[in-house]
Amino acid sequence: MSIIASNGFVTFRVNDQWLGVPVSIVQEVLLAQRLAIVPLAPAEVAGFLNLRGQIVTALDLRTRLDIEGESALDTAMNVVVRHEDELFSLLVDEVADVLAIERERIEPVPATLDACWRAVSRGIVRRDADLLVILDVGALLRADAVTS
Repeated sequence: MSIIASNGFVTFRVNDQWLGVPVSIVQEVLLAQRLAIVPLAPAEVAGFLNLRGQIVTALDLRTRLDIEGESALDTAMNVVVRHEDELFSLLVDEVADVLAIERERIEPVPATLDACWRAVSRGIVRRDADLLVILDVGALLRADAVTS
């Protein structure tokens, strides 16, 4: 299923930036979890969490996407997504709604958007007071997708 063909998106916030991923890849949403720190891991890897016996890599989206503000890992919510038969947790400040978004409302990623964001975005949705960036989780998880 194409990321844009799916019309249900889990929406969440990191600082003032609203983001979304297809509901079809979200396994669950968790409150803050205790993370095991991983020595020598890239800065965006906040650690591992144990989800019912399965090891899940926790990715700090604030660091990964170079969003301003201090990461609060002890209060971050976890959006657990499945990608290529592996689970990953996206650490976010707040999880909002599951929105049904018509395909026609998803606009292409503007060429003027920072290259880092273009690499991990699949579209932009205009909302009343803000914009929602639809993330490409596969690109987000690739080591070369975002450069520091």
